[in-house]
Amino acid sequence: MPDEPAPRRRPRLSPELLAFLLSLAWLVALVAAFRVLGQQGMRISDTLGLVVVALAVFLPVALIWMAVLVLRAARDMRDESLRLQASVEGMRRGWIREQQAAGLALRPTVEEKLDEIAASQKAAEERMAMFHTRRAPTRPATAEEPAPQDGTQPVLALENPAPAPEPLPPADFIRALNFPETEADEEGFAALRRALGDHGTAILVRAAQDVLTTLAQEGIYMDDLRPDRARPEVWRAFALGARGSEVAALGGIRDRSCLALTYARMRSDPGFREAAHRFLRAFDRRFTVFEASASDGEIAQFAETRSARAFMLLGRVTGIFG
Repeated sequence: MPDEPAPRRRPRLSPELLAFLLSLAWLVALVAAFRVLGQQGMRISDTLGLVVVALAVFLPVALIWMAVLVLRAARDMRDESLRLQASVEGMRRGWIREQQAAGLALRPTVEEKLDEIAASQKAAEERMAMFHTRRAPTRPATAEEPAPQDGTQPVLALENPAPAPEPLPPADFIRALNFPETEADEEGFAALRRALGDHGTAILVRAAQDVLTTLAQEGIYMDDLRPDRARPEVWRAFALGARGSEVAALGGIRDRSCLALTYARMRSDPGFREAAHRFLRAFDRRFTVFEASASDGEIAQFAETRSARAFMLLGRVTGIFG
């Protein structure tokens, strides 16, 4: 629980006592005035009437005590606001601790699956490299195998490259950058496995994973952020190289607490600062490729992923959006 706010020092002269003294001073001044004026004061009071005299006597006193009541109500509201703020802050910190505990409990299982996928992908790449660089054993030339008469050279094994891999579908790209929801999210892991087969996307996924893991240690979870949505035209302008005020709408993260925690972590942790810049560079390169063939609807879906929200947060902290 946060420390309770230090009790404010009460003024030595309370508002009630001050009001009483002012009221007493006013009445004493009236009595003194009537005594000085004497009979002339009595004639004035008879002329003006009892109503005017009553107003002249009691209206200032009523105003003084009304001001006292207003000050007391304002003081009570301020004290209640401080207590409520302390209570809300305590609930927020407790919730963050619970989220951190839940995230730490789930993270090892998810990371183990990600490591398994990355290891299997690396092994497959090594096998493919060994297969495509294998050369057939050469045989000495004999009389039965004359050299070609047309001047052409025989085709070597290395001159038969493997077919280019299929481009990653936008749906898999978007699903992979949102990461699996839970360890039972089979569709999310399948999309992530296919995304790791694409070199550029694999770099971005690993960079995003490093950043999201570090932010979770600070109690910052992308699902909790509610950024302002930017139009697809702004995202396309960013992909075409626009920076600063032209793409300021991409910095839609307004949570001051998250911004402050992220900024402080970047200043104090060089490793996280390097990971954040690596993620921003990978995001920039890969999103440029994605934007060239993506529709406005796909860009809008991409903007809702956890990786895109991490980009908005880090871009706001590093000043990419001006």
